[in-house]
Amino acid sequence: MFHPLRVREVERLTDDSVAVTLTVPPGLREAFRHTPGQHIALRRIVDGEEIRRTYSICAPATQDPLDPELRVGIRLVDGGEYSTYALKELAVGDTVEVMAPTGRFVLEPRPGHFAAIVGGSGITPVLSIAATLMAREPEARFCLIRSDRTAASTMFLEEVADLKDRYPDRFQLVTVLSREEQQAGLPSGRLDEERLTQLLPALLPVADVDGWFLCGPFGLVQGAERALRGLGVARNRIHEEIFHVDQGTGTASVAAVAAPAHSTLTATLDGRSGKWPVQDGESLLETVLRSRADAPYACKGGVCGTCRAFLVSGEVRMDRNYALEQEETDAGYVLACQSHPATPEVELDFDR
Repeated sequence: MFHPLRVREVERLTDDSVAVTLTVPPGLREAFRHTPGQHIALRRIVDGEEIRRTYSICAPATQDPLDPELRVGIRLVDGGEYSTYALKELAVGDTVEVMAPTGRFVLEPRPGHFAAIVGGSGITPVLSIAATLMAREPEARFCLIRSDRTAASTMFLEEVADLKDRYPDRFQLVTVLSREEQQAGLPSGRLDEERLTQLLPALLPVADVDGWFLCGPFGLVQGAERALRGLGVARNRIHEEIFHVDQGTGTASVAAVAAPAHSTLTATLDGRSGKWPVQDGESLLETVLRSRADAPYACKGGVCGTCRAFLVSGEVRMDRNYALEQEETDAGYVLACQSHPATPEVELDFDR
């Protein structure tokens, strides 16, 4: 469900990014209280067409029940309809349609040693994770390794610098610029698998890190995961979020299964069940949307995880999956936007 929220502030971060703060009315404050690392979906109707995009919350998760801060970072994407609107038109006082926070790229504050490898706008959810952890857990440490093109293109530069100043003994910052030399610090260049394999053991005790958070472009996240696995890090200590994947990028698909000639989908959503025929070529999300406009989704690209559903019965084929952890797929969860029936009868539960 989407709620109209008023824009409190639009802050220019770089030439191609802004931070947007939204006012949450008293009656919705519990609904919009977020766990560090979660995101929200924003919706806009243009010429009768619905545009949805997902943006991560960058604000710390406040413990103050009276004023949860809802602030997101938005970077301009080439051809991006919503990001273009946000940077060029969105103004204080405007109303934005917003879905309640969701997502499982999260860290509940607890003692331990944590680290993140981020690229570009991948800093957005990690900023919330790190700031909340530092403020609420005095026995925690955090190492942030961030990659950006240039200093001028770096989002939340001041906020990250403030964390380093406030928690010098517990917050470690490593910055790499891919297209600009720094006066101090690491040489410029991309953070690929080979470089990370050499760099990480020199920065921190890799095996002692309780959780790794990887966020950013597909190539960086995949390279970082391979480097960590090569260094002996268990898969369940690695958490990933990818903001965008090009259509031509290799996918993480379920093994191909021949599609039946005719399939029927039964789906439960908000306590109500329905049964519909699956039309040729459409995803299971599209099947539900034909009758239930309230079906949850944001990106339709297998990236955000908003359309996660439990596969109650039957089999499906997923085209892409960049949102669900291995434990989730093993437990029976699928992405409805990427799932196609592989048996005549399929049942999904969006409420689990």
